[in-house]
Amino acid sequence: MLARSLNSRITPKYRAAVEKRVYSDAVLVGIPDASVFQRGEKLDQSRTATETLSEPLTVNLPVTEEVQERYLEIRDVGTGRVVTVVEVLSPKNKRPGEGMVKYDSKRQKILNSTAHLVEIDLLRTGEPKQVVGGIPSDYRILVSRALQRPAAELYAFNLRDALPRFSLPLQQGDEEPILDLNGTLDQVYKDAALELAIDYTQQPIPPVSEDGFCLDSNPTIDNTF
Repeated sequence: MLARSLNSRITPKYRAAVEKRVYSDAVLVGIPDASVFQRGEKLDQSRTATETLSEPLTVNLPVTEEVQERYLEIRDVGTGRVVTVVEVLSPKNKRPGEGMVKYDSKRQKILNSTAHLVEIDLLRTGEPKQVVGGIPSDYRILVSRALQRPAAELYAFNLRDALPRFSLPLQQGDEEPILDLNGTLDQVYKDAALELAIDYTQQPIPPVSEDGFCLDSNPTIDNTF
């Protein structure tokens, strides 16, 4: 949705394309302690009555799955150079594990390059990505322009706030389109008929108080373009 919206405004000089990051990550953490211990006698019918077996615990083993995370690359059509990378953080990007390692490595490569970075964090759990001088907030959007680093633009906002409108950085001298994420999310909501899938009588996860403040933190928004 975001790529389609951008391409209607940045072509023919630029093109926004959805790219994919693939890795394997554990989806279930097993019990690390010893899994077999003596809990009493149990007769093995295939052995003599004088032999007993220890009774084991039932445990779960870590299982890996292939994870696919999508992000946007804005490229100069003439040169093929990546001008801007747009990342929407997933839960795995903010909690310890392979997802965080992969994302942080990619993030640092972008920050060391000549490409701009737009990082959209719509999750209420996990440690925010490191910046110096930020303020506490439910959500954050970071715009790091290559020529202004280490300075960057941080949009900090909370649950009841509208998503900020901001300029998508391109090459110097080119008109920058305004990103209206509220409009994009509204369209996704309508297209997917989410009003029929979400039970608004239940507390959201994480829960919030009556005045709209978060009571806990858990990721709730996936990274879909």
